[in-house]
Amino acid sequence: MVPRVVFGRGSFNQLSEILAPKRLNISAPFIFLVDDVFKGNSWLVSRIPLSYNDKIIFISAAQEPKTSQVDELVEGIILDSKELPSGIIGIGGGTLLDLAKAVSIMLTNKGETKDYQGWDLVKNKAIYHVGIPTISGTGAEVSRTTVLTGPTRKLGINSDYTPFDQVVLDSELTKDVPKDQWFYTGMDCYIHCIESLNGTFLNTFSQTYGDMALSLCKEIFLEDQLNEKEAQEKLMMASWHGGMSIVYSQVGVAHAMSYGLSYLLGTKHGIGNCIVFNHLEEFYPEGVAIFKKMKEKHNITLPQGICADLSDKELDIMIDVALSLVPLWENALGANWKKIITRKKLKSLYLKM
Repeated sequence: MVPRVVFGRGSFNQLSEILAPKRLNISAPFIFLVDDVFKGNSWLVSRIPLSYNDKIIFISAAQEPKTSQVDELVEGIILDSKELPSGIIGIGGGTLLDLAKAVSIMLTNKGETKDYQGWDLVKNKAIYHVGIPTISGTGAEVSRTTVLTGPTRKLGINSDYTPFDQVVLDSELTKDVPKDQWFYTGMDCYIHCIESLNGTFLNTFSQTYGDMALSLCKEIFLEDQLNEKEAQEKLMMASWHGGMSIVYSQVGVAHAMSYGLSYLLGTKHGIGNCIVFNHLEEFYPEGVAIFKKMKEKHNITLPQGICADLSDKELDIMIDVALSLVPLWENALGANWKKIITRKKLKSLYLKM
């Protein structure tokens, strides 16, 4: 679990006092990885507490994070600094948070990032790292994975060293998120809940978090009584609770299949989950029905036919990526999942999208 959390509107202003005790020395900088949507945004950037050799690196979140991107960032940081950084601070959505976690790991572990995609492969503790989400729903601020697209697959670095040492949850930072992105990322949280609560790995600990996150999602996306600030704060907490639920259980069919979309087509995670989940009535009938109500209420139109013109070879690549995520299928369908999910079954589902 993340050991230290600060929550509240305006809590971003506490960042200086949070970081100061963690500075190793004046030659060991803090490196801030910041979504480049904030480049030129003085409201946020001017409040980042820079001292000595601290550095801001602006990074585009237009594409899903890649293992090669992590390697490049790590090489640049090592070449640019006399010493290892005092810490890595990720400011942005799931892409920036995952990059911050991965960079902090790879600064203390030898080899290439792709070598650590999987479960419990990290040997050395990561350097101090802080997560500050500017959009709610991914659960990246709390999860023990950093999901990356590698040369052969999309898969997380899942380890006890991955979670942030400190998280700052300031819902004010989410105030300018575009509506479509707000919906897609919020639905990532909703789908976390459905997949966790309907999975075979479910236990009372994960269920307690999942129930709370699901209740908040229904309130936010189906009811009208919340004002904007209340909705922002509640979605931030839904993201946290949904992330906690899957930390202690697992996700399922939608995530496994959306990884295939992301790997081959570069489909962003949130919208990819929505595209897949929209066709999963067979597995999550009640969850999909509620999702469609939410989609209709917020006038969201999903992309259609994104797989229609793919070759058999391309479909096979997506199917291979999806089938490689064994724990997700085991959670969704049990130990005998291979009897239910065949290559033919996955192909027919992808062709609906």
